[in-house]
Parts: sequence; structure tokens; C-alpha cells
Amino acid sequence: MTLSNGPGTDLADPPRAVGVLIVGGGFAGLGLAITLSRAGRADYVVIERGGDVGGTWRDNTYPGAACDVPAQLYSYSFALNPGWSRSYSPQPEIQAYLQAVADRYGVRDHHVFDCELLSASWDATAGHWAVETSQGSYTAGVLVTAFGALCEPALPDIPGIEAFGGHVMHSARWDHDVDLTGKRVAVIGTGASAIQIVPQLAATAAHLDVYQRTAPWVLPRHDRAYRSWEKLAFRYVPGYQRLARAAVYASKEVTALGFCYQPRILKFAQRQALGNLRRAVRDPELVSRLTPAYVMGCKRVLVSNDYYPALARDTTELVTEPIAELRPDAIVTVDGVAREIDVLVLATGFHVTDNPAAALIKGADGCTLGEHWAEFGMQAYKGTTVAGFPNLFHLVGPNTGLGHTSMVYMIESQLNYVMDALAVMDREQLATIEVRPEAQVEFNRAVQRRMGRTVWTTGGCASWYVDAHGRNATLWPDFTFAFRRLTRHFDLDAYRSTTRADHPVPTG
Repeated sequence: MTLSNGPGTDLADPPRAVGVLIVGGGFAGLGLAITLSRAGRADYVVIERGGDVGGTWRDNTYPGAACDVPAQLYSYSFALNPGWSRSYSPQPEIQAYLQAVADRYGVRDHHVFDCELLSASWDATAGHWAVETSQGSYTAGVLVTAFGALCEPALPDIPGIEAFGGHVMHSARWDHDVDLTGKRVAVIGTGASAIQIVPQLAATAAHLDVYQRTAPWVLPRHDRAYRSWEKLAFRYVPGYQRLARAAVYASKEVTALGFCYQPRILKFAQRQALGNLRRAVRDPELVSRLTPAYVMGCKRVLVSNDYYPALARDTTELVTEPIAELRPDAIVTVDGVAREIDVLVLATGFHVTDNPAAALIKGADGCTLGEHWAEFGMQAYKGTTVAGFPNLFHLVGPNTGLGHTSMVYMIESQLNYVMDALAVMDREQLATIEVRPEAQVEFNRAVQRRMGRTVWTTGGCASWYVDAHGRNATLWPDFTFAFRRLTRHFDLDAYRSTTRADHPVPTG
């Protein structure tokens, strides 16, 4: 059987050899595919377990799904989108944008869709990655993981959940065939997805219970539709959209001062968030339960104009008692109260610091990336390479996440680094590169030293940013332009390498 949805191989044939194999077709993987094509490099394949490009924005189709980063920052710098309808783009527009750029740059033919990574092992003898997928085998001179941090849904361990008789859906696996009109619905979670879902469900459900473990800080969402003249200017006035993008970038980047240098600055935003709460909710007891007990920024700061009004509705109940069990028709909290429901919505986030995909990648010593990170903590050099894993690059790797601006900027910084690494390998005729353990250790020590002054360390909260070792392995503790400076050029002196003469790479 020959693959028909992208470059592939008959399943009975030997593995197909490619220069670069990319795992994941979201913003990061698609961005690298386009960057490779623009540089004239055609020897690459993207394997994507879904049926289209888009990643997070393909999978998250829940009611109200939208970006909480301004639209002007949420596109590739080489492919600005003059067609955004609003200052904060909704999910369908982001997905349509990613599909459009994939078509514009002609990279779909390099994708194999509905293709899941099963394993990837470094073959030291051959000097390449041996990759098994659900659609055949590959060998790759370079392996790039671009599966992202928000791709594996985290499910709560609630006694009795398997016996629940109604519908259960995670926010990232929304079932649009389930009509929630007039139903009794429960939402577990109050994070970034939940605050978008809750207002939509509150307007249609007969009754809505929202289960809150920790109250989030919620700032007003300064969202508006773009005027016709603005859209025309974005499209036809040279430089106008780039100027608008630069202004938004500067306004967001300055907030890194509060997150990364002087957390007390965030008290001004904290007062704004309290005003947002008190304008929408008049019940003092509800206000008290919705007021966070930690410094703003310690957990992800959310933006919404309709979340608090939805909680203030007579048909909505905020539940702060911990859940004891799930019965076939109800959720029971530890105080013994049973609340009957028809549908359960899990807005419980993702496996960020323990991504299961890391268990599929086996390095030079025979241990998986997941085993390395379980023992030493999730870490990489410049968020991109890991000692013991030659010719492997991570996009959206450890300590590349952000609390204040667009991840697309960080992704493009990593793309610069990967592309320069490939250029250096070609110029120096290198077969393998592997970051030196001492370089990785020193880089991560520096990151954690800088982390000590941030709100994520001093703000007095526990968050999904922190791994099992108590380290914030998720966020970048500085300005984004500092990361761009670090990744502008590939630093070969931080790596061990072998030449192609010493270690020839098979071709196919």
C-alpha cells in the first residue's frame, strides 16, 4: 500500500532516508518546513498525527476558543496576516491562517498526515535516527521534535469517573455532536481554556457548575473588531502592519519587567484585575472566593470580559470544595454534597513537564528522553538541544515558554538556531553534533539563577510551570529579545561533533 497523503513509502519497503524529519505540524513544525523550503532545502518530511496542519489550533475547537495574545503578534514574521478580523484572533481564523501559509509556501507535499510517531532511536553505528511511525519507517540525519507543550491532555484522577453515565470531553477533544442546550453541565478547571468555555456554556446550559481549585487573575480583554480602513491599511499601505506589530510587541515586552525583574510592578495590573472582578460580581462572598491568594503572574494571567459575568448568573455555581468522587449522574464533593450533571467538561490542561512523547525518543546511551528528564529534570541547551541526543533539536523545548507575549517569536528564534546549525554542519562537513553536557549544565544553572528573581518563583503559588524536581522548566525568565540574541547563531564550540568522512551518513 503506497501512502497517498504525503511523501511516503510502501510499508513493505526499507526505511525511507531523509535529511530532516520533523515531528508535528503546528506553528513550530510548519514554520520549520516553510523555512527549510525558503532556504532551498527540500530533503525533509513532516509527520503529523492529525489530519491537517495546525496542531493546537486544529485540535482546540471548543466554544469560544481564541488566542490570548494580540493577533498582530500571532503570525510568522515572514507571513503577516492582514485579514485578522479582531485584535485577538479566534481559533477558526488562526487555523485558516496556518492552512493558508502551508498552501502559499507549497509545503503540504512534505507532510504525512495521520502519521503517529511510534519510536525514534539514535543509531550510533549508522549515525542517524531510526524512526518508526504508524505509516512506515524512516531514517533521518536530523530529527526535530515540534509536538509542542500543549498537545497531550491531562486527565484528572477522580474516583468513579469511568462509571459516569453522561458525556465526558476534554477541552482539547471537544465533541460537537453533543448538544449542551438545556443540560446540567460541570466544568472542572479555571484556566485559560475554561474561562473561554464557561461563558459559552453558561448561556445555553440549564445549569452550570464550575469547579475551581485555585482562583486565577483575570484582566479585562481589550478586544475589538478591526475597522474596514485598518484592514485596508494592513493590506495595502507598505509597512503599516509591521509598524502596528512592532508597537504591540513593545507594549507586551515591557511587561517582562514585572514578570522577570521586579514582580512588585505587577501590583498595578493586580488592582486592574480586582476592578474587573468587582465590576462584574456584586456578591461579596463570591468575590472573596474568586480573589486569588497569590501574586499576579505566579500562575498564567488570563484575559476575559465575560468570565466573571458568567459566574454571577443565577444558573451558575462556583464550587470550591474538592471533588471526592464521580457517580453515574453526579459529582460529589468532600463535604458530601452531590450535584447532578448530564455532561462533564474537563478543562484540566496538558502534560507540559511530563510529555509522554519524550518516552518515544531513545538517545545514544539507550535511555529515553523521558527517562533523562525524569532523573535530572526537563532541561535543554538554549531550550533546543539535549546532551546524549545527537542531531536532535526541540522546538518549544524546556524554558522557552512565555508568560507575557507571543510564542511565535520564540519559535522563530529557535528556527534561526536550527537553520544556522544545519548550515554549519554543511560547511564543516559534520555528520553529528551533540551539545556538551557541561554547556547544558551551565546554561540551565544560569536560567535557574535568573528564575530566582521572577514572579514565578517569588509569587507564592504552585503551577504547571514547575516540574517534579521543583524547577520551573517551562518559562523563559527574561526578555524575548535576549533569547533571540542567544539563538541568532549556532555556537559549534558548545558541541561535540564528528565529520562525514569519519562517519558517513547513508543516503536514499
